[in-house]
Amino acid sequence: MNLKQHTIKQSVSLEGVGLHTGKPAVMTFHPAPPHYGIRFVRTDLEGNPEVHAHVDNVVATERGTVLAQNGAQVHTVEHVLSALMGMQIDNVRIELSGPEPPIADGSSAPFVDLLTQAGRQEQNALRKYICIDEPIYYRDDERQIEIIALPADTYRLSVMVDYNSSVMGSQHALLLNWDDYPKEIAPCRTFCFLHEVEYLYNKGLIQGGSLQNAIVIVEKPVEAAQLKRLAALFNKEQVAVQSNGILNNLELRFHNEPARHKLLDLIGDLALLGHPLKAHIIATRPGHYANVQFAKKIKAYMDKNPGNNIQQFHPGMPSVLSAAQIYEMLPHRYPFSLVDKIIYVDEEQVVGVKNVSIGEPYFQGHFPGNPVMPGVFQIEGMAQTGGILVLNTVSDPSNYWTYLLRVDNCRFRKMVHPGDTLIYYCKITTPIKRGIIKMHSEAFVNHELVCEADMTASIVRKDEEKK
Repeated sequence: MNLKQHTIKQSVSLEGVGLHTGKPAVMTFHPAPPHYGIRFVRTDLEGNPEVHAHVDNVVATERGTVLAQNGAQVHTVEHVLSALMGMQIDNVRIELSGPEPPIADGSSAPFVDLLTQAGRQEQNALRKYICIDEPIYYRDDERQIEIIALPADTYRLSVMVDYNSSVMGSQHALLLNWDDYPKEIAPCRTFCFLHEVEYLYNKGLIQGGSLQNAIVIVEKPVEAAQLKRLAALFNKEQVAVQSNGILNNLELRFHNEPARHKLLDLIGDLALLGHPLKAHIIATRPGHYANVQFAKKIKAYMDKNPGNNIQQFHPGMPSVLSAAQIYEMLPHRYPFSLVDKIIYVDEEQVVGVKNVSIGEPYFQGHFPGNPVMPGVFQIEGMAQTGGILVLNTVSDPSNYWTYLLRVDNCRFRKMVHPGDTLIYYCKITTPIKRGIIKMHSEAFVNHELVCEADMTASIVRKDEEKK
């Protein structure tokens, strides 16, 4: 998964009809700035209202996920969102001249091709990941649906579907490497059973459905009269069921294409959390309603644990900023370089790591025969970690100095010895105003708090300071 946020290099468009509304629309992807997220813009409505792709804006989930905000709705967003997540694109403005994105061939592949054509642009902002430190469960016993999120260092998903179908059987699909998404998941098309088709159409759904954008599974013999009605519905001279149990003998792209499409949908619905996960998602018989309810459970967990619980971070996590990159941002050098790597950073918080070695120069005198890390160096390490957080708020960090102005409410809880690994955690408590920022900082060893303090710092442009 990417460490930096990404948008697209240029605008690209696709035209077609929506699956459920059947209405035509032109959909145009535009580049967007860091932290913008994914937003739909209804250009056909007065005022061009925006609809943010967020789980709080979900208003319906029958056979597709519907968003509403600012008096506007956008139907069936999951295939587009899945493509954006699969291509690891964080920020994009999607202008839509109708109520629903084009269904295209019923998969995410046309959107992936379009985004590939647009190109991906790295942005000067680090990606925020949603991390969990305990399992999160969703279960619907009546529908035999179960979805679990397990703590993990990466984002991976596995899905099982079983509809007691003699044609489909029990199917499994998984995604372990996001580089596989474009070829292994994106081409998988939506599907339904033949007995659902007329019911859905009569309810005002699948008005844009066709045998070119959906797999129709047939489990029982079909009478000629029903085939005639289906031919009229799909605007075909005739339709037939042949040996593979699929209407018009459509060729599957994968033997488990339905399971892969359910995984595609799950990715799209979970994209409504606004950030990628670091978790292993295991889903049995998922659907849009269950996916959204599960996403809401994750959001509730994050709202309850806004600090993401420092215990989830451990020294073995890969760095988002290496020692060399920290050197480029901070002016500190030996013996005052007190952060070895950054393992997490977003617009509000940062986590750094310091491996405390017996070779540190201060141990020669603090204290002979009883080496203890001086508290002032712990504070300095927290301040340097906070400096990374402050510099992450500007586009050109090399042109700024950061200065520690004040330390309040400092407490030393436990001693730090050679061989310990310090985890520094800093969180912004007051937004930057006139170059001044306030943070709460903590230091941990083996998940135990050893030091904490409230810090005030300033950020100053180097060219302005010289004046």
